Amino acid sequence: MAERSLTLMAVHAHPDDEATSTGGVLARYAAEGVTTVLVTCTDGRCGDGPGGVKPGEPGHDPAAVVEMRQNELEASCATLKVTHLETLGYGDSGMMGWSTNDQPGSFWTTPVAEAADRLADLIRRYQPDVIVTYDENGFYGHPDHIQAHRITMAAVAQTDVAAKVYWTTVPRTAFTEFGRIMKELGVEWADPDPSSDVPELGLPDDEITTWVDTRSYGAQKFEALAAHASQTENIFFLQLGQERFTELMGTETFVRVRDTTDAPVPEDDLFAGLR
Repeated sequence: MAERSLTLMAVHAHPDDEATSTGGVLARYAAEGVTTVLVTCTDGRCGDGPGGVKPGEPGHDPAAVVEMRQNELEASCATLKVTHLETLGYGDSGMMGWSTNDQPGSFWTTPVAEAADRLADLIRRYQPDVIVTYDENGFYGHPDHIQAHRITMAAVAQTDVAAKVYWTTVPRTAFTEFGRIMKELGVEWADPDPSSDVPELGLPDDEITTWVDTRSYGAQKFEALAAHASQTENIFFLQLGQERFTELMGTETFVRVRDTTDAPVPEDDLFAGLR
């Protein structure tokens, strides 16, 4: 009987999220023979339409955007060599405070237990050794990211799969360099305000448990993001060019929040202690 390969499951909110924060690890571990499973929770209907038209503007057709973004997602997964793509199909809730938050069928209005049950079924089917999702603030406060965090943690709690669980993050030292480059490219960028009530993005470097070098897969990550070029928020990343993009985004960082291995931290491998 053949030995079962290690399995990574990444739970993301929208089409394109898989490329920005986990494109490197998805590509790297696929190349290492790991089974990779991407779960995308929403249909992306609140994304940009052709020509950058925004939701609510004339010419924005949510159904057409859903179809376009599904095609982009499949192209991204092909580039990253994702083994299995699972789409839960909830309605994109849009940014926090948008009227779309409360539309019937939106991910934000879906009971956590209902969506967690569906994800738990996938966890039982694929038996992941590592599960990756967002922190409790969804990294930057997007309702669908927050909901993806909630259903993932609820699904993990109701299954008996002994998976390591990680939350994506960014070292705060990286934001200084990122902000400098964004300003250089002419992208509007506000430096963090220490007096603000809004949670600061990322974590201090010494709180990050896991630093994964994905520079060798920078071309795949760049190409995967380029598959989602209809979304204007991705364009400034693509403006960097592949080499600079890889330099800036060639290390993916995580916080280990559930461990089954006693592997010491900091670690440089999501599968530390499992192989």
